[in-house]
Parts: sequence; structure tokens; C-alpha cells
Amino acid sequence: MGGQSRKWMILVATIWIQAFTGTNFDFSAYSSDLKSVLGITQVQLNYLAVASDLGKVFGWSSGLALMYFPLWTVLFAAAFMGFVGYGVQWLVITHFISLPYIMVFLCCLLAGLSICWFNTVCFVLCISNFPANRSLALSLTVSFNGVSAALYTLAYNAINPASPELYLLLNALIPLIVSFTAIIPILRQPPFEPLPPDGVRRDSLMFLVLNILAALNGVYLLLFGSNSSDLTSARLLFGGAIVLLIFPLCIPGLVIARNWYHRTIHTSFRLEGSGFILVHPDELELHKGMLAHEANRESYQLLNEDVEQNPVKTVAVEEDDIDESCCGKLITKDQLESLGIEHSLSLLLRRSDFWLYYVTYFCGGTIGLVYSNNLGQIAQSLGQSSTTTTLVTLYSSFSFFGRLLSATPDYIRA
Repeated sequence: MGGQSRKWMILVATIWIQAFTGTNFDFSAYSSDLKSVLGITQVQLNYLAVASDLGKVFGWSSGLALMYFPLWTVLFAAAFMGFVGYGVQWLVITHFISLPYIMVFLCCLLAGLSICWFNTVCFVLCISNFPANRSLALSLTVSFNGVSAALYTLAYNAINPASPELYLLLNALIPLIVSFTAIIPILRQPPFEPLPPDGVRRDSLMFLVLNILAALNGVYLLLFGSNSSDLTSARLLFGGAIVLLIFPLCIPGLVIARNWYHRTIHTSFRLEGSGFILVHPDELELHKGMLAHEANRESYQLLNEDVEQNPVKTVAVEEDDIDESCCGKLITKDQLESLGIEHSLSLLLRRSDFWLYYVTYFCGGTIGLVYSNNLGQIAQSLGQSSTTTTLVTLYSSFSFFGRLLSATPDYIRA
């Protein structure tokens, strides 16, 4: 029973990790300052943005690391890569140290790689703890990666809205702090427990509630994410965003309360006629076991009688099963069995659907990245440098809603 509540704690921890590790989305908020400090051209600045995204090319290394190290090690490795990558850039932009362009390029590469390692940890947690609803878990948690820039903008306005380099310091520190916060539920992962059909439906309803809470979170950030009228209101708004992120912890509480009710009240009292009859839980379990044993024995006897009375029918059914299995093998030949099953790299590289996904993601994802990485330069060219944080928040919020809507086909199919 406790495992059910612990897996929801892991989901909430995954949401926190994703919400604060989409650090590449706020690049445009400090890109103009980084350009002036390094004394580089717009083309060279674009190469730094590409380096941050190019780090994901080496994302396969996170899967390799998981083959030899526990999950929490990969999580902290990602946190320290981001801490070094963004921390060194913060030292450069604040004139504490001076580095050549190539070193800053490598720091951007390392910071981008850390995001990929964080994503791998979150994917593994969702798939291993919600095998029956993995698509819902993934779409929910990945959507929070889009609100990172809006959350960092709130934190920036609440601390010092006159210092764009603060984004880099927040990018370095907050993911590390969140990793320490999320380590406890990750270390206490429950063992795998297959769910009955009603349990799968119940989890789907939980995900529906969490999606509604996520939508409210997105609306809040869209309306108040760039509000920086004064320091006090900015801090209150940032506190409200943190409360909305903590609010999903109510889900594990509901699971614990439901399990306690069924364990202590529902199994101890039985309504018969007009009064309650007290039944000891051990006696009730023994009674259930005897009934199940009796039912199995009766079904076994009925099956034997049916075989004795209708031997020809039984043979025909067996032949039909053989035909169906042969047809099934013919139809499903050269197809991947199901989602969540591990497949070798050589098998994936031979699959046309893998390359279709790869090309689609490679061509489609870059459009949004080119736009988001140059938001600061676009605002500066229009003489609207003061509205850069507002543009970043708007892009972040709508990116969140676009990711959240990716769960719609799963609900429609269900």
C-alpha cells in the first residue's frame, strides 16, 4: 500500500526536476550582456546558443552511465555539470574571471548536456513507476520543462530585476538544490507492483487531476510571470508559483488516506441488514482465501467435465488458437512488441519509424530553438530591451501549454 503513495511522491519530485532544469530557455534573457562582455559578434553568439543545444547530441552518455551507476548518481552528475557550466559563465559575465571564447563554448556545451542527463533520469523514473500510464506521466512531467524560464523570471524579479547575469547564477544553483530535495523519494522507490484494471483507471483519473493543476500553474505564470511592478509583489508572486508546485503533494496524501480507510475501516466493518457486524481482518482474509480456493476447485471440475463431454470442441479450439498465433506472428513480424520494452541499438537503426521520428524532431525542434535563442536580440533590435523578460515568459508559458496538450491523444484513445 505504501508503494502507491511513494510512486506519486516520485512523480512530484520529477515534476520539480523538470520545472527547474529547462535552463536553456532563458538564454535570450542574458545573451545581450554575454555578447557585450565577451566582445563577440552575433554569429559567435549564435554558436554559443547552438553549443547549449548541441550538448544534447551527447545525451546518449546518460543512458550509458545508467548501465553502470545508480540513478541518484546520474542525477547529481547532471546537477554538477550544470553547476560548472553555468557557474563559470556567471563568473565570466560578472568579470570575476576572463576566459577565451572556446572555453565559454565548452561551458555552454556542458550545460546543455546536463539538461539531457536530467531528462533521462526523469524518463526512467516515469517509465519504471508508471508502466501502465507511462505516456501520461511523461507528457505531464516533460511539459513542466517549458515553464523553467517563467519560473526563473519570477525568481529574477524577486531578487534583483536589474541584474540579467542573475539568470546564470540561478541556472547553476537551483537545479542542484532541487536535486538534493528530490533525492529522498528517489532513494525510496517502491518495488514494482502490477496494477489491476481498476487501479490503472484510478491512476488515469489522478493524472487528469494533475493535468488540471498543471494548467492552472501555466495560467498563473502566463498572467503574473513577468509582473515586476515592485520587489514585494514580485516576491509574493514567486511564492505563489512555488506553492502551486508543492500543491501536487496532496495526491500522495489522498492515496495514503484512501489506503488507510480501506485497511482500517472498510475491512473491519460489514453492513448487514440494519446494523454493523465486527469482523477481524485476519478472519476476513482467511474467509476470502477459502472462497477463492473453493471457486478455483469448482471451475477446475467444470473444465474437466466440459473436456470429457466435448473432446472434439476442445481440439477445435486448440486448432483455432494455433491458427491465430500463426496469423499473429505473420502480422506482427518485424514490429516492435510494445512501448517500454528495451531494444538494441542495431534494431533501432534498422527501423524506418525510428528515422522518421529522428528527422521530424531534428527539423521541427530547431525552429522553436532558433526563435527562443534570439528573443533578446529581436527585442534589442526593436528597441524593446526592457521587454525581453516578458517575451521569455510568454514563450515559456506557451511552450508549457503546447507540451501539456501532447497528452490529449492518450486521453482520447482511452
